[in-house]
Amino acid sequence: MKISPILFLILLLILPAFAIKTFAGDKKSKKVLTYDDLLPQPDALPPSLTPQQPLRDDIPLTAEVRSHSVNSKLQGIDVSHYQGSINWRKVAGSGEISYVYIKATEGEKLVDATLRQNLIEARQAGLYVGVYHFFRPNVSVQSQFLNFTRNVHPNEVDLIPIVDIEHRGKESLASFRSKLKQFVDKVERHYGVRPILYTSRDFYNKYLSGPFTGYKYMIARYHPEVPELCDNAAFVMWQYTQTGRLPGISHNVDRSCFMDNYTLSDILLYKKR
Repeated sequence: MKISPILFLILLLILPAFAIKTFAGDKKSKKVLTYDDLLPQPDALPPSLTPQQPLRDDIPLTAEVRSHSVNSKLQGIDVSHYQGSINWRKVAGSGEISYVYIKATEGEKLVDATLRQNLIEARQAGLYVGVYHFFRPNVSVQSQFLNFTRNVHPNEVDLIPIVDIEHRGKESLASFRSKLKQFVDKVERHYGVRPILYTSRDFYNKYLSGPFTGYKYMIARYHPEVPELCDNAAFVMWQYTQTGRLPGISHNVDRSCFMDNYTLSDILLYKKR
């Protein structure tokens, strides 16, 4: 194809200016284009995962909230190796508590160092005793289940077992809920009753409300006001302090009480002791 003299003249005027701007660099950007600039660039890396942040204490509640009452006469404690050696006869003799939950296991391998001693001596002292497992969402569900059930036989306890839920992990919410549901279902089949779920008010409101409303709960909130859950759910026990004191225990201990019309009969593993 022939190029007209006029078009040829125009090209001679334009091309040098274009080449100067391309290879000498634009004054504003002051960047010289290279071959690498023309290649497809990789996607930006996602931001690194940050540690789980403390949950807010002001999660909005529904417009109409349930009015709770506290049964201060029926109180209990939960203990682990953090309380050290406990004189269970003094604890029972104080008349301040009627039940105790003992930490049994955590994750797939940890067994609390004081489990056997606390379990035997608390029952010998005449207290109603239950155990709990600290759930780890980043650990195999089956491994956790075996760790829990191999270390405590149903005949050794009086109370419905508790699953302690305090961490969501770094996976998706759907994955966390799926693993937790698998674990509590296994515990239910093993003990013949749905386990009680322990968590904080805020953790329940943010992560458990909805798919886990059909369970009995012990709710932790260290505040003078009775906790309220976002879906008006009732809960059996309120862990109201982590700095309780009792004869026979030299360290602070978590204390809880029954709510509304709930009593010991609502948490007994077997109705007849």
